[in-house]
Amino acid sequence: MKFTTNLSNIKANFNLKNATNHAGLLPFLQFLKKVELESTFRCFDSIKKGNSRFPFRKIIVYLIIGWVASCSRLFHFRSLQKDALIQQFMGCSYPHYSLLGKDLRFAKCNVQLDIKELMHDIIEPALPPSLILDFDSTVETVYGHQELAKTGANPHKPGRKSYHPLLVYEGQTRLCLNAVLRPGNRHTADNAIEFVKETLNLLSESQTVSYARFDKGFAGEEFYSYWEGKHIDYAGKLKWTGRLAKAIYDDPEPWTRFVDEDTVIEGKTIDYQATSWDKPRRVSVIRKADRYEMDQLQFIDFIWEHEAIVHTMNWPPMDIWRFYNQRACMENYIKEAKYGFSINRIPTGSFKANELDLLIKLFAYNLFELFKKDHCPAPMKSYTIQRFRREIVQAAGLFVYHARQIMLKIQEGYLHKKVFMNMVQSVQQLE
Repeated sequence: MKFTTNLSNIKANFNLKNATNHAGLLPFLQFLKKVELESTFRCFDSIKKGNSRFPFRKIIVYLIIGWVASCSRLFHFRSLQKDALIQQFMGCSYPHYSLLGKDLRFAKCNVQLDIKELMHDIIEPALPPSLILDFDSTVETVYGHQELAKTGANPHKPGRKSYHPLLVYEGQTRLCLNAVLRPGNRHTADNAIEFVKETLNLLSESQTVSYARFDKGFAGEEFYSYWEGKHIDYAGKLKWTGRLAKAIYDDPEPWTRFVDEDTVIEGKTIDYQATSWDKPRRVSVIRKADRYEMDQLQFIDFIWEHEAIVHTMNWPPMDIWRFYNQRACMENYIKEAKYGFSINRIPTGSFKANELDLLIKLFAYNLFELFKKDHCPAPMKSYTIQRFRREIVQAAGLFVYHARQIMLKIQEGYLHKKVFMNMVQSVQQLE
């Protein structure tokens, strides 16, 4: 468009109808229709009265759309209420944003487990037959008097009340398998075994767990014994202590050098028994030091950095270290859930409602990961939800009704026209 009028003389009015700010969300919404997401939640219809205008299944679907679209708090759903694309998907019937928190609080306590089971029904086809479980926890700071929010370890806001959710992801697919909300004063390992049992019960019989990975917050005889009793291999970080250092350096076996470049990396494996363990276990230690060049002479700074990993695999120390370090990707998955789907934004004062909100957001996270995996081109499979919104979702569109057909006209300057059409065609091929 060429402007021949000075911008200061342009007048604005607000009579453009059937417009959307999220035209690029169309392929994802079509994906939700194809997988019959709303029908998946029909089991929750009994939560509200039969004559309710908005059944609880519609509330869940609306929340999932909002978390994907860019809402980070419940009052941000105001921006979706007049969006023509969302109206088309919801059938021109959607709840007012002020009702969403009430419906979350109204849900009964057993909804959480049902949500987890339904989530597994959706993600199961995308899971490999042999799973790697990555466990971690995160801190969600609260700024009010939310139920069961407690003061605990909080590296970002010391002294603030918080929640301390526990999460587990599948290490090969980025999918979240389970989560539970806990008060902020809980230790990382509190109720960890119960959480593991619930996660294993959610898996189908065709899926087996080959490995579990976890950090030093889960260290302990009870946790290790549980995996050993299940005959599941594990690798867990250990705290580097003086007692462990003495055992390593008293061991007569020599260090094996794996890398001899600018950084020197050596490793060895010993049988070690911590004071709280009932038996010795295999512990691999990797030590690293930097190599420097001065006056054409090379020397190594022998201030070693050590990493210790307890495990059950009969692998070389370097392989154990590399395998465990793949778990570091989980930090990115948690960041995606936090900053992309706002699991750190606490919506209500009710603990159970906040846990349900956490699960719905992780459900949205998994749906987005499935959509990327099956319907996005290779370069976009690694996109975060924020980048996906910026490049794909956020586009002006206008619904045009002509000859009994509806067409969504998208702005002419849309950058990813070909990708958009390929995504639509890919979703339409779903049965």
